[in-house]
Amino acid sequence: MSSLPRRGRGAALNPANRFDKFHTEEDPAALDEEELRGVRTEYIRDTSRSILATNTSPDLPFTFSLNPYRGCEHGCIYCYARPSHEYLGFSAGLDFETKIVVKHDAPELLAEAFKKRSWQPQLVLVSGNTDPYQPAERKLTLTRRCLEVFDAFCNPVCIITKNALVARDVDILRSLADKNLVHVTVSVTSLKDDVINNMEPRTSRPAARLRAIETLANAGVSVGVNIAPIIPGLTDEEMPEIMRRAADAGARVANYIVVRLPGPVAPLFVEWVERCYPNRVNRILHRIEDLRDGRLNDPRWGIRMRGEGEWARLFSELFHNTRRKLGLATDIEPLATNHFRVPPRYEELPLFGGILDNPPSDKPV
Repeated sequence: MSSLPRRGRGAALNPANRFDKFHTEEDPAALDEEELRGVRTEYIRDTSRSILATNTSPDLPFTFSLNPYRGCEHGCIYCYARPSHEYLGFSAGLDFETKIVVKHDAPELLAEAFKKRSWQPQLVLVSGNTDPYQPAERKLTLTRRCLEVFDAFCNPVCIITKNALVARDVDILRSLADKNLVHVTVSVTSLKDDVINNMEPRTSRPAARLRAIETLANAGVSVGVNIAPIIPGLTDEEMPEIMRRAADAGARVANYIVVRLPGPVAPLFVEWVERCYPNRVNRILHRIEDLRDGRLNDPRWGIRMRGEGEWARLFSELFHNTRRKLGLATDIEPLATNHFRVPPRYEELPLFGGILDNPPSDKPV
């Protein structure tokens, strides 16, 4: 495959889908400069009739998650969710960040789930697989309208995002926080704009993420920071400063995850390191291998998030020593479940029966 760096994209490759018998590749000689550099984003309607995904991983402290979008335009080169796009018939490379599948009916489907007698009020994570505040959310507002459903039913919710757009919804988040129903985690991978430009090209810049933490904290919203993922040999030395800056902005919880590179993510990541940081290739890849028993990925439960060995020990000590100095917790306070109710305006509404006043169209944003 030819490596064709694209404007505003993390991946330069579009590797074959492991489930496809046939695969086509672009011929660079047949493309003009704009085609070589630019790849437009496509938005595809998702016709799912359920919205809550069930988690069975012992590494994750939740059972249900909600993803309004599949694929993510943020383009984070290391994203562990990239392989999930292959189940939709796409590539884990450029397709993952340019073919965004949109669940236009997410708010209605969420309300239907909460209306069922079998639903037991409990924490739901938004998003978990792709970022709920990726660029499409600015116009489609699916995440915002899902939060309105959480607020109406008084069901607890946790949000993870790399996008400062989360601060747009401070009014709903404040309402949820008043009932102890929400926690927001903002991921900060690096404080260096040039690193973010290369590694997470369409995410918010670090300063904007820190301002979002401050906005939420000032509104009384429980907020934390996740140094996720740590890229050994590239961003690991930034951990203490990220935690300090986040704590100064109002974060009261901190955690970290070491990069993991499942399936097709590993070759995409290796190509990216060789292209963007040629002088650090050995340093970065060898440190990851040291954490992963000589491999670039280790999928074992209990190991995949932290790694093992000397580097894992050093990261853990650095994190916990810094956390204690800053007074940061690692666990959020339990969120309330006793406020849950089915609001009268939702009781008689059938599926797709008018919960949305202005349903979005299929037109690209």
